Amino acid sequence: MHDHSSAGARHAGRLRFVLVTTALVLAAQVVGALLSGSLALLADAGHALTDVAGLTVALVAVRLGARPATKRHTFGYQRLEVLAALVNALLLLLVGVLVAVEAVQRWGAPPEVRPGVMLVFASIGLVVNLVGLLVLRRGAKESLNVRGAYLEVFSDMLGSLAVVVAAGVIATTGWEIADPLASLAIAAFILPRAGILLRQVGHVLLEGVPDDVDLDEVRGHVMGIEGVLDVHDLHVWQLTSGVPVMSAHVVVSDEAFAGGGQGRVLDALSECLADHFDVAHSTFQVEPLAHAEHEGHLHD
Repeated sequence: MHDHSSAGARHAGRLRFVLVTTALVLAAQVVGALLSGSLALLADAGHALTDVAGLTVALVAVRLGARPATKRHTFGYQRLEVLAALVNALLLLLVGVLVAVEAVQRWGAPPEVRPGVMLVFASIGLVVNLVGLLVLRRGAKESLNVRGAYLEVFSDMLGSLAVVVAAGVIATTGWEIADPLASLAIAAFILPRAGILLRQVGHVLLEGVPDDVDLDEVRGHVMGIEGVLDVHDLHVWQLTSGVPVMSAHVVVSDEAFAGGGQGRVLDALSECLADHFDVAHSTFQVEPLAHAEHEGHLHD
């Protein structure tokens, strides 16, 4: 039996764990930034703040997405998880831009920082981020919502690493420009990943075919059902990550259409899609051969 709860819902516990640990890192990094005077550490704290906000949005979306369908929302609320991923991506973009602007402004006159304090607090963030990545790694492969959280934690981990390196450089060489340079590196880590997530969210919202579904392969399986002569208006999309949906018009032979045979065709089609493509929600319009050219100008 296939589990057709949303992928995000299956990993809610992982999201909660990472939310708690990231909130603790945020508090530590704010204190560290104030004590050390480091922009890079403050930038990393700002990124951790977006992580906390994003993870909170993700968890709320998972909870609301588990609500049953209603008369006004017949597919339920599972697409809220995709909207949560959109919010996460926009937060990442905002933080990336703000960090880059501040780093450029400080480039000409970097303030004095305390590298020892930077190193301690950045190291704490680095360790916690690595743990968070391990916790979210599996869910990131299945859910856009979890993937958004994973990318945030991954970017934050790289940011903490950049701060560790900058602290080491300042401590050994006194080259304080390493602090705004590390801030720019953090922005460079954040912005491309935000763009990737935005593209993935846009693909779902535009009802694009899931990456792991080949329409030609689906068509081939449908055409392989006994009695099926043609398939048109074939559509596959996702409500949210892990919940694919399909609809199609299927032309069957007169023999298959007569005497209740269309019921057997429908059963075979549904079983085929569920077994080979893990599609829980499939809708077929079964048409006799004489009806094949009806609305032919709309056929794909």
